[in-house]
Amino acid sequence: MSRFMSQSPALPTSVIQHDTLFTTPLDKASRFSFDEQVVACFPDMIRRSVPGYGQVLAMLPILARRHCKYRQQTTDGQRVSRIYDLGCSLGGASMALAGEFAPHDLQIKAVDISPAMTTEARTLLSDNYPEHDIEVITADIREIELEPCDMVILNLTLQFLPAADRVAVLEKIYAALSEGGILVLTEKTHAFDEQYDAWLVERYYDFKRANGYSEMEISGKRNALENVLITDTLDEHHSRLDAVGFARHLTWFQFLNFVSIVAFK
Repeated sequence: MSRFMSQSPALPTSVIQHDTLFTTPLDKASRFSFDEQVVACFPDMIRRSVPGYGQVLAMLPILARRHCKYRQQTTDGQRVSRIYDLGCSLGGASMALAGEFAPHDLQIKAVDISPAMTTEARTLLSDNYPEHDIEVITADIREIELEPCDMVILNLTLQFLPAADRVAVLEKIYAALSEGGILVLTEKTHAFDEQYDAWLVERYYDFKRANGYSEMEISGKRNALENVLITDTLDEHHSRLDAVGFARHLTWFQFLNFVSIVAFK
């Protein structure tokens, strides 16, 4: 099956467990977190909850081949394309790239704040791509220093940061990118028009129903994500990219209320 037709993240099927986190009622105070329980079922959760995620991953190597031009240099003097996967979770984006590039072509730095995620990502990446230069880092992307790079991937990550911190993260990314480099920003959004937004949200719930989620599961996850995942409008994303210095940026992908933007340095 074509990678473009698959909704599955680039993870071995042996690690995929069924998402049953919200099959029973949760305490109203419970909040979503990227802990061991989420790690265990994360690929299934993403496949069934994020429209178009597989297509976004499949495009990353294509974008990288076009825009990563070996601008960086390793400590031993070798020219490479350095890519950051910020908010890497289990490393799906890093695996999508490693699977399409020779080991000596890329230097990937995958960063996530969740130790449960990075522990599993480190194992998956080292097991599947032992010859690639992939470093998995447990850190807050708001605090980590970025080396000069050719591409930054920010997939479904900015939405989990406080709104007040988002500009600073994008400013840091812009400063680290070499001229000609790109940022790929993928986010869940909401529409400014309430009627339009309500239609998108309900179709999104239909998407989840079609993927086997019950009304209790849909409601439970929605409640758990309240005040944890805070969306912006598409216009807000583009305005923010303008503000930090990206002169060119476009929405290259949209599936319901999920969008992916590419911004050019």
